[in-house]
Amino acid sequence: MGGSIARTRDKFGRVSADPVQVKRNALLGVALALIVAGGAAALVGSPTAVANAQSCGAGANGSQGYAYAGHQATRVSHGIRATITPTAAANVISGHVAGWIGVGGPGQGANGQTLWLQVGVASIPDTPTMVYAEITRGGQDPVFVPLVQDVQVGESHRVAVLEMAGRPNWWRVWLDGKPATDPVLLEDSTNRWRPIATGESWNGGRAVCNSFAFRFDGVGVAAATGGSWRPFAPGYKFQDRGFGVKRLSAAPGSQRTLSGGAPMPYAFEASSL
Repeated sequence: MGGSIARTRDKFGRVSADPVQVKRNALLGVALALIVAGGAAALVGSPTAVANAQSCGAGANGSQGYAYAGHQATRVSHGIRATITPTAAANVISGHVAGWIGVGGPGQGANGQTLWLQVGVASIPDTPTMVYAEITRGGQDPVFVPLVQDVQVGESHRVAVLEMAGRPNWWRVWLDGKPATDPVLLEDSTNRWRPIATGESWNGGRAVCNSFAFRFDGVGVAAATGGSWRPFAPGYKFQDRGFGVKRLSAAPGSQRTLSGGAPMPYAFEASSL
């Protein structure tokens, strides 16, 4: 696909994802470590867990228990935006699930640096769903920033990752129309990345299947620093075993319907099957 996604969602203080080159994650780490080592451990090796895990999991776009359902843009852009809505309660047995948009990834910076910036909605076991941002600067560990706690099913948030006007290589996360992070320097990143919008699951190293359903509405990419938004044109499609991507198109009023036609602006649903 020409680029990877960012990933890390398993340490309290991080969150992201990568479907081609996998990087070990840590999402809400302290909480997740206890959860995975505890209740989820009982599932390891059980015939039911192994049978269930055979129906989902990593494929061409992920490994080490990661799986994806989403798209990478066709063109290099200066940012990406979307309205993300969890449309069903996530069932996270181990690891995490997330629906996110972002730029960069493992080895995707200049000289193979790992850089990324990502924002989305994430769930881990026994923890309320949240909106988060994740920042990975060159040579540094990912930094996870919780932005909104206790996100409910059907609750929508407008999010964006955008390179700043007049400041090449400086980026920001936006949430519901307002800056949600300080400016972030990602060195030599301007005109480098094709943004990604995707659902993601990580099984925490266990033979289990997590479930999720996220709707991505109004997906757009920035043709210039600071904005100049254009509809998202999907390029490479991430769709690992047990997960689906359904394009949505506008219907009368505010409703949307599943369709094979090209929606404008772009919208899709990423979910477990």
